[in-house]
Amino acid sequence: MRTINFKRILGGLILGLSLLGIGVVSSTTAQAQYPWSQDQRERERERQRELRRQREQQAQQGGWYDQYGNYHPANTQNGYYDQRGVFHPYSNQNQNGYYNRNGNYGYRRSNDGYPNLGGSFDLRQTALNAGFADGAKAGREDRRRGRYNIQGHSEYQKATRDYSSSKGDRYIYQQYYRVAFEHGYADGYAGY
Repeated sequence: MRTINFKRILGGLILGLSLLGIGVVSSTTAQAQYPWSQDQRERERERQRELRRQREQQAQQGGWYDQYGNYHPANTQNGYYDQRGVFHPYSNQNQNGYYNRNGNYGYRRSNDGYPNLGGSFDLRQTALNAGFADGAKAGREDRRRGRYNIQGHSEYQKATRDYSSSKGDRYIYQQYYRVAFEHGYADGYAGY
């Protein structure tokens, strides 16, 4: 009799523990299917609402989007883009700008051969470092393949590697990135 009761108790204990294990595993699986917490989902919804609001405001102001999806306000259409894709506004108020030895337009901030298009120091340096590194890598690859095609690279077109909105304006970041990408590409293609 004792052995029968012992077997029932042991069987019930094993069954209970196995059901408990299945419950724990299934709840872990459910959490894996929904990795974001409620707070994260709410922040993402708020971010999407803010992007929609900005797009509506930009549409009212009459700006335009380029082939890479970057927004250009209507008031910047008064100017031209140089061969590197850097925008130069027509204005008599740009008296503090200059063309340096390399023909790059900018403001006096540094002597590194790159233009100063505005933005924070961190934005500028991050874009220049990321752009040059990606450009050098792409230049070496294209040299090995025997082709020269800077603008055919998706990194050049997107120009957003290492970008964070906390650094500043995405359009300025992309301008710095592309200028540095071209410099890095030339060096990589030349074998440096």
